[in-house]
Amino acid sequence: MTTLLFAGTIFCSAFLLFLVQPLISKQILPWFGGSAAVWATCMVFFQVVLLGGYAYADWLSRHLTPRRQAMVHGALLALSLLFLPIAADPAWKPESAEDPALRILLLLGATIGLPYFLLSTTGPLVQSWIARTLPDARVYRFYALSNLASLLALVSYPFLVEPSAALLTQARLWSGLYLLFLLLCAASAMGFARGAAPGIDAGNNSKGSDASDEAPPRLRDYLTWLALSAMGSWTLLAVTSHITQNIAPVPFLWLLPLTLYLLSFILCFESDRWYRRAIYIAPTAVVVAFCAYALQHAELGLNLRLAVPLYALGLLLICMLLHGELAQMRPKGRYLTRFYLMLSLGGALGGIAVSLIAPRVLPAYFELGIGFVIVACLAAWVFRRKPLQTMAMLLLAAACGYFVHAQINLYRKDMHALVRNFYGSLRVADARQGDPRHHVRGLYHGVIRHGKQFLDPQRSREPTSYYGRESGIGLAIRHAGEAPRRVGLIGMGAGTLAAYGRAGDVYRFYEINPQVIDIATRDFSFLRDSRARIETVLADARLALEKEAPQQFDVLAVDAFSGDAIPVHLLTREAMAIYRRHLRPGGVLAFHVTNRYLKLAPVVRQLADEQGLASVLIHDDGMLSTRHKTDWVLVSQDAAALRHPALAKASVPIGDIPGLRPWTDDFNNLFQVLK
Repeated sequence: MTTLLFAGTIFCSAFLLFLVQPLISKQILPWFGGSAAVWATCMVFFQVVLLGGYAYADWLSRHLTPRRQAMVHGALLALSLLFLPIAADPAWKPESAEDPALRILLLLGATIGLPYFLLSTTGPLVQSWIARTLPDARVYRFYALSNLASLLALVSYPFLVEPSAALLTQARLWSGLYLLFLLLCAASAMGFARGAAPGIDAGNNSKGSDASDEAPPRLRDYLTWLALSAMGSWTLLAVTSHITQNIAPVPFLWLLPLTLYLLSFILCFESDRWYRRAIYIAPTAVVVAFCAYALQHAELGLNLRLAVPLYALGLLLICMLLHGELAQMRPKGRYLTRFYLMLSLGGALGGIAVSLIAPRVLPAYFELGIGFVIVACLAAWVFRRKPLQTMAMLLLAAACGYFVHAQINLYRKDMHALVRNFYGSLRVADARQGDPRHHVRGLYHGVIRHGKQFLDPQRSREPTSYYGRESGIGLAIRHAGEAPRRVGLIGMGAGTLAAYGRAGDVYRFYEINPQVIDIATRDFSFLRDSRARIETVLADARLALEKEAPQQFDVLAVDAFSGDAIPVHLLTREAMAIYRRHLRPGGVLAFHVTNRYLKLAPVVRQLADEQGLASVLIHDDGMLSTRHKTDWVLVSQDAAALRHPALAKASVPIGDIPGLRPWTDDFNNLFQVLK
């Protein structure tokens, strides 16, 4: 019965630990522009607090008696009730477009800090209790159990929890389960206080083994545990960034790397039979070499069907090797909490390196290739007593280093600018093949192009890509009347829409990324060549519009959606009400819904229908102008504004999605709109 109680406590804590991560991240995502970097910053917080929890567990188990452990931990559990229910305070919304990383970290600390901290302590702390109360138990199998619970929580959120409950309901449900965890943890603490044998070190068995004589870990052991754990975390985050930014921004694709990462922990710590070094070395070296080669080979590295399985396999093999070596180095129960502390510290360092340092040091996503080099060098050091294995890893490191160099040179080819910040990596590249009249300069965020301009001065003012004259936004602006127009634009890109500006017009751009504004101003000429007056607001568009007086826009374009990086807060009932407040009577809202993976047009139509607005979907195959297929949904309070012959000719029916509910700030479901 005691074993079941301990197992239930560990399972419940790990499940809640991973369930709260997407829950709280989704709460605050709209406040910081919906950027994928928000999730990466949240991951750093989770890893750092996990480290604090493991350090606390190590201190508690090594310095306090069972009774005092139960008292201290019980007091903190009671104090954590003050944080329930978990809900982020809107007062944390940013006031400006400054780098929000610190604000996000502070917000998370104030919202879920203590509950998350206590959940993070449970795994190592209860395992130390098991080692002392149930000496014959296979303690590390409980670590595999906690990773299994984490995996179940991770998968259940997007497919079960998110589609069926609003955010407030999710928070209340989580808070109720947290109360169950408190009861289980309190019962486990009392059971430990009663059952632990005083004077026996954690890990001693019932027969009085020599665990107390176990040699303490050396500095070399600590550094090895740290390095192996750090590079597992580094590889996880680097692969996730690479496949979701550079290969395919497919919704929920981020689940695949994290699932494989947790699976490697489950297998390696469940039993030693899952990892044999001699079996893993050769396939890992071959696959990692191909992964590094693909970084500088566009046809292979950017092919969705080839690259995603390749990098997923590479991540799994690397994690099996790193975590398999960790599992073989695990100490006995006496140093169990110290071992977990090093694993947590390594995970936090790897996360900080990729999520916080790399965006501020590297101009593009080069950290994956660099990680391959470090992993190979680390493996060579771990295998140092096996000359052939060491030589193989050093050769792999040299090959990966060469391919990283080639990747950097590839990025520099025809590159006009390459910058990076919290919001991602941007590059400006020129394509100068064929007829000089067709040479163009493009702005890219990962694999998504956010605008292009002809380099020929005679064609530089032509609206291009998704903004051609036959596109939905092109038609909306061109037929907005002859009087001077006031146009609002959420998302600047290359500033292409300024090409429609006439003398007397006002074009007001809302952009959250200062580097986008710099590039549009410096590397493209749409803004400076426009005849309209250009106004720029550096802020999250929705937060800025909430504070501004009505702008009386003739056209307001919402163009901030790309791949799976959907700023959902711009596509909700509450957002629609804000947009309407800024439109003049008869004004048009234009939503850019071109997307290979998501059906966003029905979402917009449903929001429009709910508020009594007319809507049409304008599809342009691009054959008459830009050769870019585009989809724009135009919305207006005046149905007559959408019945212009040019709009009627280009409009197509908007399909239905069975069971689709209007998206709100409290509820949305990307899974339901997957193509």
